[in-house]
Amino acid sequence: MPRLDTLPVAPEPAPVTRPRGVPADPQKYAVQVAPSRIDGQGAFAAEAVPARRKIGEIRGEPISVREARRRAKGRQRIMIVEVSETRAIDATDSADPLRYTNHSCRPNAVLRIRQGRVEFYAMRDIAAGEEITVNYGETHHEGRLACRCGAPGCVGAI
Repeated sequence: MPRLDTLPVAPEPAPVTRPRGVPADPQKYAVQVAPSRIDGQGAFAAEAVPARRKIGEIRGEPISVREARRRAKGRQRIMIVEVSETRAIDATDSADPLRYTNHSCRPNAVLRIRQGRVEFYAMRDIAAGEEITVNYGETHHEGRLACRCGAPGCVGAI
């Protein structure tokens, strides 16, 4: 039997590198976009997500809140999140699948703003194939848009 000190040393695995300027993938769990029974397209868990875990985040163009509100005027579908009193993220051109997260009055996830990032966390276990939803809270619709979540206890408008 060979002695440990005589065995060849295994080479160190090569570090995973990405080209300079290419951001890391913000998704912690696989998410896919598919038709939603709530509205248009939705973000669906492509794998099980345990409760209280970060699902991922959305990125986009940083803009002023003033510009965000100008862009939102007259649009039914927007993909803009205000991250502070003065800054917003416009995810309209983002490739991040969580930008398709729909509203629900009984959501399974929560949106958190942390250090200017728009992050999504599971409130409970989310099964593979289940639509990921959040409660939008205040929106530019100011309660004039009918809610289509269909959840028990739905408030009827967002």
